[in-house]
Amino acid sequence: MKLKITDGEIGVRPPVTKPHPVFLHEVGEERFKKLVYDHYELIEKSDIAFLFPIHDEDDFEDAKRHAFSFLIEVCGGPDYFTQERGKHQMVGRHAPFRIDEAGRKSWLILYAPLLEVLVDEGITEEYIQSFWDYLDIFSMWLVNTEN
Repeated sequence: MKLKITDGEIGVRPPVTKPHPVFLHEVGEERFKKLVYDHYELIEKSDIAFLFPIHDEDDFEDAKRHAFSFLIEVCGGPDYFTQERGKHQMVGRHAPFRIDEAGRKSWLILYAPLLEVLVDEGITEEYIQSFWDYLDIFSMWLVNTEN
């Protein structure tokens, strides 16, 4: 598995491919939720914590839930995000936050050890890679600030 981070450029939105649907099937909804929530626990102690509402427990829980509901939908799961928040419009939803390339890379780096654990749990590397590849490319879309 190659969890490579592609260099992005502000304003450039390469085509993105959704994760292979078998990824979610193998992981299951509860384990997928744990993956996303564990990522947020790492964010809370990271150099990009300032981008998230870590000082308001309710808002931080909402942020976790929104991330989970968006990502599970992207992976072919239930449409929780659409039901709760409507169309994705992720670029617009992230516009108020100053996201630079370094922050994007920090966000991705925090996912790497969590995904590596999935290999030990028997999740097929090819499908984990498809999730990583989605995160790597789609996260470029959200960069809106020069370093």
